[in-house]
Amino acid sequence: MLLLTDAPFLLYRAFFGLPDSIKGADGRPVNALLGSVNMTLQMVEQHAPRAVVMCFGLESAAYRTQAYPAYHAHRPAMPDDLAWQWERAPALYEALGWTVMDTDSYEADDLLGSLAAAEDGQVLILTGDRDMFQCVDERVRIMLQGKETEAVDADGVRERYGIDPAQVPDFIALRGDPSDGIPGAKGIGAKTAADLLRRHGDLETVIASAVRERPAVRSALIGQADELRVFRDLATLRMVPLDPPPDRPTDREGGAAAAEALGMRRLADRLRG
Repeated sequence: MLLLTDAPFLLYRAFFGLPDSIKGADGRPVNALLGSVNMTLQMVEQHAPRAVVMCFGLESAAYRTQAYPAYHAHRPAMPDDLAWQWERAPALYEALGWTVMDTDSYEADDLLGSLAAAEDGQVLILTGDRDMFQCVDERVRIMLQGKETEAVDADGVRERYGIDPAQVPDFIALRGDPSDGIPGAKGIGAKTAADLLRRHGDLETVIASAVRERPAVRSALIGQADELRVFRDLATLRMVPLDPPPDRPTDREGGAAAAEALGMRRLADRLRG
């Protein structure tokens, strides 16, 4: 089993979810580092993966912002205390024996999806991003971070959205995704989007069949057809040519030493315990 993690999501979640009173050796907050490692360690201890890959990437890939300038445009700048931890995260992850993968052309989600596609065996993707549901199949599950971690398989996607995993980009195009700045079709919510896709299969067929829909839906689909195609493209992961990572067990002692150097004594004790 391969564990793939959405490192940006974990760092942001921990930074805003844990108190900044958690400080390291030089008095700077280490809450993002601590939380991201603890969330990943929990998966390692529960599932014993053959390797862990911490995926980074661009905040907004050029091919997406060029296609739709409003994509991610509303997101605030990274806080300084998070940026300081972000710079130190790769070295800490590597000390733990985890592979760090970054790219200056794609987003972390694209790397996650590409690595999942390249792997022959079972894959867990640790993230809070529901866009990643499009990766789910008989080998790939999403370990969705919320109040608790929830394993989402294909049946879980169908239960949540009423569609198959492969239809997720079409669903996002129609329903929209406020977190990414994608507005979707005017007046079409999740229920209508799922109904359209269950009846027609994909966005192109939905648009082609728009004349048979009720007036408000017909107007949105016909009037926004080109825009909806752009939204679907934004929501679709790019496949990057990647080889599966080699087996690499978690190095608890190496991680403990790195944590200790950062002043994270409780984490070091957990790793050595």
